Amino acid sequence: MIGYLIRRILYAFPILIGVNLLTFLLFFVVNTPDNMARMHLGMKRVNQEAIDKWKAEHGYDKPTLFNPAAEGAEKFTKTIFFEKSVKLFVFDFGPADDGREIGADIKQRMWPSLSIALPALIIGLLVNITAAMLVAFFRASYIDFWGVIVAVAMMSISSLFYIIGGQYLFSKVLRLVPISGYDDGLTALKFILLPVLIGLVAGIGSGLRWYRTIFLEEIGKEYVRTARAKGLSELRVLFGHVLRNALVPILTGVVVVIPLLFLGSLLTESFFGIPGLGSYTIDAINSQDFAIVRAMVFLGSVLYIIGLILTDLSYTLVDPRVRLS
Repeated sequence: MIGYLIRRILYAFPILIGVNLLTFLLFFVVNTPDNMARMHLGMKRVNQEAIDKWKAEHGYDKPTLFNPAAEGAEKFTKTIFFEKSVKLFVFDFGPADDGREIGADIKQRMWPSLSIALPALIIGLLVNITAAMLVAFFRASYIDFWGVIVAVAMMSISSLFYIIGGQYLFSKVLRLVPISGYDDGLTALKFILLPVLIGLVAGIGSGLRWYRTIFLEEIGKEYVRTARAKGLSELRVLFGHVLRNALVPILTGVVVVIPLLFLGSLLTESFFGIPGLGSYTIDAINSQDFAIVRAMVFLGSVLYIIGLILTDLSYTLVDPRVRLS
């Protein structure tokens, strides 16, 4: 297993370099360093001298990918791409274009993101699996039929509708919770209650259909028929055999997203004014802050790779037949 982990970690480096290079090219095709300087200095009344000074202060005064004026390896190392990228691999994100430390912002903002994403994932998982098992238990009945109809209808509704509708109903009409905002400590509960509830409701449709498909696929296998032939009750077959064997595909979808919970939700945090990493990324895109965008994309890639490795490791826990080599 140790050899497998080392191999997966080594595979991650070319992936991260590729993702960082792609992010770099996409960003600088749309927005050159001169445009970034003009945006931060103000589009009007800015001269070339001020632009050059801003670029020198923020490390954008070098060639982007290749430095023909340098010699040897410095043709590649004395570039914006190399100097901005190499520190990412030791998680030194450096300062944002407005001077704030990105690492400190991430440490501060990941907790509001987790306070919404973690309960939404755990409660949503329990609700979705329970509902899917109920529908699978009553398969080919009216409960199954109408359960699928409701799930498809819920999947077809945009997340924006749930967010705006929830804010209107629970905050403006019923006045049960604040419409947006955030606070520290226990006071934060009243601010995260509605985002968690909306995240839960918005995910029920797709969750129910996904887990129902998994359970029905397992129910049709030979070992289930054997269990029934031994005289086991349907409930015992469902909970004792089907659920246990369905854990591998369930883990595939769940474990891989756990590390990504730190990054938060772009839409939810923006609409509810939650100062998490999702709204942090949206603000950076709006302000064309390449340093933050690059750091968040890199961090997201690292967390996704960690999620994939954790998924592989979890297979060995739920299925003893799986060996990592």
